[in-house]
Amino acid sequence: MPRWVVYALGILSLAGLGVSAYLTVAHYDTKVALACPSTALINCERVTTSPYSNVFGVPVAVLGLLFYLVFATINFPKAFSIPTLSSLRLAMASMGVLFVLYLVYVELDKVGSICLWCTSVHLITFVSFLIILYARLTYPHTIESERTNIEG
Repeated sequence: MPRWVVYALGILSLAGLGVSAYLTVAHYDTKVALACPSTALINCERVTTSPYSNVFGVPVAVLGLLFYLVFATINFPKAFSIPTLSSLRLAMASMGVLFVLYLVYVELDKVGSICLWCTSVHLITFVSFLIILYARLTYPHTIESERTNIEG
């Protein structure tokens, strides 16, 4: 696996973790104001306090934080030496992109506003997915040799 893939995923995961943590703190601490304009289209507060900001009673910010805690752990550079995490990386990134598509739909169609902080997490998730997909398609021999080491 090229170093740039390993380090890019590590940095992106930490960035996603940081933004998710900020959104989670802002969700629970009303003294923390979201640094975001509040125009008609861009309004973080409207998005993060909408009825759609919870999924099955769990704040989306908390779901993002939990996702990025795991994602950052499996994208830590040393974790790339664990072969079984390759499939988990792809599965998590795929689920993350599907959830992002749902959230963007909700922001645009249901809430009528976009949260810039949320958008940054969406972009981080999407770029991470593209890097993981690129690595899987470009370096399949790495994945196969990892499987051989496990089975062998």
